[in-house]
Amino acid sequence: MAKIPITSGKVAIKALEKIGYNVVRTRGSHFRLSHKTKKPITIPGHSVLGKGLLRKILRDCDLSVEDFIVLLKK
Repeated sequence: MAKIPITSGKVAIKALEKIGYNVVRTRGSHFRLSHKTKKPITIPGHSVLGKGLLRKILRDCDLSVEDFIVLLKK
């Protein structure tokens, strides 16, 4: 299993947009993303996302850490 990368909220949003998530709304520093078939998620626009929070976001998106790393490199 790969280590969870240290990333910001905005970089994570850009990676998730590559698989079909769209920013629906923002409130303060939090971004709400929706997908046609997957459940909506909320990502804070912080400069560093905690490892537990990023793991929860990936679990909600049905992504593995390895798949997320590939999306970051694209």
